[in-house]
Amino acid sequence: MVVVVAVVVVVVVVVVVVVVVIVVVLLVVMVLIVVVVVVVEVVVVVVVVVIVVVVVVVVVVVVVIVVVVVVKVVMVVVVVVAVVVAVAVVVVVVVVVVVVVVVVKVVVILVVAATIG
Repeated sequence: MVVVVAVVVVVVVVVVVVVVVIVVVLLVVMVLIVVVVVVVEVVVVVVVVVIVVVVVVVVVVVVVIVVVVVVKVVMVVVVVVAVVVAVAVVVVVVVVVVVVVVVVKVVVILVVAATIG
């Protein structure tokens, strides 16, 4: 009878130890899974942040390049318009001077002709 009780006690102790070991192993595995998931989430967040930063930097560089090109084009247009206006003013001044000279000559000729005649 004592042997049977001893065997039952040993079996119960072994079963309890096995159950405790299984529970501890399962808890360790769950903690490792949680740690791996957290690490993966952190890595994903870091990758997303890096991608966003790279995209923002590229967009800023493109905007700066476009602004520089637009400013250069505007400067060229302003210079071309200024040259065209300057040439037009010179042409108008020359035409006015020629017309005035011709009118003065005609008036002088008419005055001389009227005086002689």
